[in-house]
Amino acid sequence: MTAAPAFDLTDAEWLAHRYVESDDAVRFIHVPRAEHERQAFLIDSLLGVRPTAADLPAQGLLALPRGRVHFLFHSAFCGSTLLARALSVPGVAMGLSEPAILNDVVGFRRRGARPAAVARTADLALRLLGRPFGPDEAVIIKPSNIINPLAELLLALQEQGQALFLYAPLETFLVSVARKGLHCRAWVRELLEGYVHDRFIDLGFAPEDYFRLTDLQVAAVGWLAQHRHLTTLASKLGGRLASLDADLLTAQPEAAISAVAAHYGLTLDAAAVAAGPAFQRNSKSGAAYSPIERSADYAAARAAHGEEIGMVVTWAEAVAANVGLSLAGPNPLPVQA
Repeated sequence: MTAAPAFDLTDAEWLAHRYVESDDAVRFIHVPRAEHERQAFLIDSLLGVRPTAADLPAQGLLALPRGRVHFLFHSAFCGSTLLARALSVPGVAMGLSEPAILNDVVGFRRRGARPAAVARTADLALRLLGRPFGPDEAVIIKPSNIINPLAELLLALQEQGQALFLYAPLETFLVSVARKGLHCRAWVRELLEGYVHDRFIDLGFAPEDYFRLTDLQVAAVGWLAQHRHLTTLASKLGGRLASLDADLLTAQPEAAISAVAAHYGLTLDAAAVAAGPAFQRNSKSGAAYSPIERSADYAAARAAHGEEIGMVVTWAEAVAANVGLSLAGPNPLPVQA
């Protein structure tokens, strides 16, 4: 680990990493811009031991000005990490992938903090994460899925921010869950547990009903819950919250990047971004991973799990119809072929 420069609050490479609830303070760690490219998520298990500054009291940080912050909400397994990296163009924008301090806000809320205190902590996190990495750069925050129940709060705090809901179509999403194996089937249950705790679920189920669902049904309920919430929010916010089908991102990367950049108000070379390394490697491992390889992997998963996936898709479509939910994304971005 190389020596870090002296702490400077104006230097965005000093990442606001954790909210220290017991002291009402923020912990900063040094994460150089290049290191963001090497890590899928800004979490302790991946970042490891890093140079750390003394914790700063929250109260003194709430006077910081707001930066140009936009949001990338997502369904999971949809290329959101890829998109956040692709938009990280020096002089244009920096993508922050699942910063842990926002997860701390969710934990603070779940432990019973009052709404005003949750809003204050979220405001604190956004002011700190919004510090630009370079002059006139925007910051694109891609939160973890557990943040989705707080999407409306984040957008209320960041009044000038635009948001995108990137989602994998339901069948594609379920293929991802199936192909990733047991740990992913467990993860979708953990996600749904959090959504139930946050009263994020409104699909006509009684609490005991969730115990009777298969793994892929649980995954589908979590997908439907996110879809319904963000569709409802988009109807309130109009053009501030748009959606993008992840299959379009992989099939038409240049057109999709162009549409996303226009939505966020970014000026960049979409063709160069689409031809860049973000689309040629696995966004989690960093290994080479072409669209052809991705298609082959998904085809193999469909062959192995197709019957189960088909049954769950049909069931989920009936659940969606029962609550009047369209499976299409809200306010879809105009992706020109």
